[in-house]
Amino acid sequence: MTCRVLITLAIGGVILFAGSRGHAATTHEWHTLAAAPGQLDAVHARLRQRVLPALGDRGLRAVAVFTPVGENPEGVVHLVVAGSPEGHDSAAADLLAGVAEWQALLLGADGAPALATSRSSQRLRTTAWSPLPSAAPDAAARVFELRTYTSPDAATRQALLQRFEHHTLKLFEKHGMTNVIYWTPVGGPDADTKLIYLLAHESTAAAKASFDGFRKDPDWTAAKTASETAAGGSLTIKEKGVVSEFLAPTDYSPLR
Repeated sequence: MTCRVLITLAIGGVILFAGSRGHAATTHEWHTLAAAPGQLDAVHARLRQRVLPALGDRGLRAVAVFTPVGENPEGVVHLVVAGSPEGHDSAAADLLAGVAEWQALLLGADGAPALATSRSSQRLRTTAWSPLPSAAPDAAARVFELRTYTSPDAATRQALLQRFEHHTLKLFEKHGMTNVIYWTPVGGPDADTKLIYLLAHESTAAAKASFDGFRKDPDWTAAKTASETAAGGSLTIKEKGVVSEFLAPTDYSPLR
C-alpha cells in the first residue's frame, strides 16, 4: 500500500518564532507527498538527517514535524519550515527547488529510487492577528489540533475572521487551549472561504474537555448568536464546515 506523507512548509518574510500579534502576513506552503511503499522510515530519516540540516542553505529552517495521533497507516507527516523574505511572493516558484536533499527525496539520487511518488501543495498566509508559535524542543510534547473551517462565501468568511479575532481566540485561551497559528489560503478556489489553524492541548482528552466548556460558555453563545444574526445565518457551511485532525510532534520536532 502507498503511504501518503503530508508535509507543511512555511516560507515567509516574518520570523516564525516571534510571539506577538499584529505582524505582517507570513506566507506558508502545504506540500503533500506520497511515500513509496515501504519507504516511510526512510522518508523520516532523510527529513531528520539530510533535509532539515540543508534548509539553511536556502534561508529556511525547520519549525515543526507532526504525525497524526493514533494509528498512521498512510504514513502522514507534517513538516513546518520558516524562511527568509526573498522570493516568497513568487506564486509560480518552487521555493524548495534549490534544496538538493529535498529534490533527492522526491526524485531519487545516485541511482537510488525516489522515496516519494507524488506531491501537491497549497499556499497559506497568516492572518494579521495570528500568534506565531515558539519552538520548545525540550518541552513536554503536546497534542496539536489542525482545524479547517469553510464559509459559504467571502463576506461570511470575513465575519468568521472577525469573530475569531475579537472573541474566539480569547475564549479558547480561557478554556485552556493554546492558539498556535491561523492561516487563510493563497489562491485557488478556497482562497476566500477557508480558515485553517492550529491549537495545542495537553492531550486529546483535554481538548474534548476544553471544547465542552467552550461550547457551554455564555460569552461564546452570545458571540456566536450576534455574528450569525448579523450575517444572516451560520458562518460555516453545513456539510464538513468544520474539520478537525489531531497531530503529535515527532521526536525531532522543534515545536512540541
